[in-house]
Amino acid sequence: MNQTFEPINPVAFSLGPIAVHWYGIIIGLGLALALYLAIKEENRRGLKKDTFADLMIWAIPIAIISARLYYVIFEWGYYAQHPGDILQIWNGGLAIHGALIGAVITTYIFAKKRKISFWKIADIAAPSIILGQAIGRWGNFINQEAHGGEVTRSFLEGLYLPDFIINQMFIDGSYYHPTFLYESLWNFAGFFLLLLLRRVNLRSGEIFLTYVIWYSVGRFFVEGMRTDSLMLGFLRMAQTISIGLVIGAVAILLYRRKMKLSEARYLDKEVVSRKKSKKGVK
Repeated sequence: MNQTFEPINPVAFSLGPIAVHWYGIIIGLGLALALYLAIKEENRRGLKKDTFADLMIWAIPIAIISARLYYVIFEWGYYAQHPGDILQIWNGGLAIHGALIGAVITTYIFAKKRKISFWKIADIAAPSIILGQAIGRWGNFINQEAHGGEVTRSFLEGLYLPDFIINQMFIDGSYYHPTFLYESLWNFAGFFLLLLLRRVNLRSGEIFLTYVIWYSVGRFFVEGMRTDSLMLGFLRMAQTISIGLVIGAVAILLYRRKMKLSEARYLDKEVVSRKKSKKGVK
C-alpha cells in the first residue's frame, strides 16, 4: 500500500513578500538560548558584564558566514552552476565545522583584545554551543535534510518515534533514518554532561575540550549514516575532521596538564567568593 504524507511547510509565516522559514526561527532560537545561558554563567564566573553579548556581535555573523562558506566550497560543483543559491541559507547548508572554525578564531582574537583567558570563555560557552547545535538540528528536520539511508516505517515505529517525525521522514516515496534526531539527542546528552562537569571543577579549558571530544565522537558515527556528506575524494569531511578534533583535543588536554598550563580551575572564582562571604558573615 502506497502512502503519502504532506511534509511540514518550511515557511512558518510571511510578512508581505518576505517568507520567514522555520529553519531560521529554529537556528535563531538555539542561538538566543545559548547566549542567555552563557550570560548567566558569565555573571557567576566573574566576567565583566556584557562580555558574551559583545562577543556575539562578532561571533554570530562570522560563524554563519564561515559555516556557509565551508559548505559552498565543498559543494562548488553545484553552486558554480547556481550562484544565486549561495545566499539562500534558509534552505539549509550551514556546516557546523565551518561555524566552529569561525567562532573559535573570533573568540581567540576577542579574548586577546579584552585580555581575558580564551579558555575561560571557551569553558563557559561549551554547554551553550552544544545546546544550540542540539536545537539547530531540528531545522534540518523541517527541511527534510541531513537524513540517513532508507529504512522501513516499521523500523521507525520500532524506535517509538511520534508520528510527526516518522511522517516527516517520508521523502520522495521512501522512509529514511532520522540522523538529525540521533545527533540532536547526542548533543542534548552532551549538554547535561557538561553542566555536571562544571561541578567537578575541571582544570581550565577541559570543559571545552570535553565538548570537542564528545561532539566529534557522536558526529563521526552519525555522519557515517548520512547520505548527504560533504566529500573530499572518497573521504567524508565531517568524519575526517572529527577524528582530527578528537586526537587534537586529547593531545592539547594532556600537553596542558604536563606543562602545567591548566592549573586554574573552573570554579576557582566561585570558591574565592564563598570564602570571602563567609569571612564577611563572621
